[in-house]
Amino acid sequence: MKEIYNFSAGPAVLPKSVLLKAQSELINYRDSGMSVMELSHRSSLFEEIIQEAESLLRELMAIPDNYQVLFLQGGASLQFTMVPLNLAKNQKVGYINTGTWSEKAISEAKKISGLDVQVLASSQDDNYAHIPDLNLEIPQDLAYLHLTTNNTIEGTSIYDLPKAGKVPLVADMSSNILSTNYQVADFGLIYAGAQKNIGPAGLTVVIVREDLLGKQTVPSAMLDYAVQAKANSLYNTPPTYAIYIAKLVFEWIKELGGVAAMESRNQEKAQILYDYLEESNLFSSPVAVADRSLNNIPFITGQPELDKQFVTEAEAAGFENLKGHRLVGGMRASLYNAFPIEGVHALIDFMTKFEQLHGGK
Repeated sequence: MKEIYNFSAGPAVLPKSVLLKAQSELINYRDSGMSVMELSHRSSLFEEIIQEAESLLRELMAIPDNYQVLFLQGGASLQFTMVPLNLAKNQKVGYINTGTWSEKAISEAKKISGLDVQVLASSQDDNYAHIPDLNLEIPQDLAYLHLTTNNTIEGTSIYDLPKAGKVPLVADMSSNILSTNYQVADFGLIYAGAQKNIGPAGLTVVIVREDLLGKQTVPSAMLDYAVQAKANSLYNTPPTYAIYIAKLVFEWIKELGGVAAMESRNQEKAQILYDYLEESNLFSSPVAVADRSLNNIPFITGQPELDKQFVTEAEAAGFENLKGHRLVGGMRASLYNAFPIEGVHALIDFMTKFEQLHGGK
């Protein structure tokens, strides 16, 4: 098998031990004679899987008892609509605009009739190269304040949360859930697409405080958090295999020491690459130092054609998915929980050789 390092921003690298475990159970799960993909979602075997997944996630994130954990579909993008439908009606809602995904969340909220969507802070004028000042006076009549904790495309993260008072914080944690250690009790609602730090595409995790359930009449049962919570995420057929893989990933994280251990590992991996970028005469980071992501690290040469050449040569050498997002160009290394530190060292070795051939800035 060809050995590569997968720097994809998502769907992303999964732990090899998890894939091997899934492989071993693919045909015959626990002597059932069936694959997990063939199990009824109403069966005792699958109910055990989803209950274990929830229990592990609660343990890993220290989720308080007054929060519901939902396993849904539709990606984080569907949450851009579900959040305002469930939490606000003819009310003011606040957003922090830190990048492409924040823009999309804002755009979807504006489509809902009666909402007064207010952007309280933005770094758009700097091409989102930094996090705006979040030392804000938050209007206390907001139904919620939405932020994106990690900006996958732009390579920035929010580490210090705004002081929102009684206003519930809503966070899109798609690209740094289980990677940076946040306190769930600081949020009213957290949502995350699974395909970066949790499992395969198709699963979305929502963690929502119970007092926020049932606040509004939602026009679809499928989009109603209260309905989904009452049904224990089994209102309809959930993404069963994705939930199973998520359970295995949660077990893997627990075995390695939990979220705090993941954060420490990610800090080490990211710092190695950032240190190299600071010292390089060819490559650089376009992101403000204080706001740099541990998970998604954009870098550039300053020469678009040379960037393209680097990506081509890197792919030939076994470094996959380093091309930057089409909206920003350059390169991007995504170093999620399952990405090995050996891959960072190998990338730096390759970058060093490329720099020697192509000179400084």
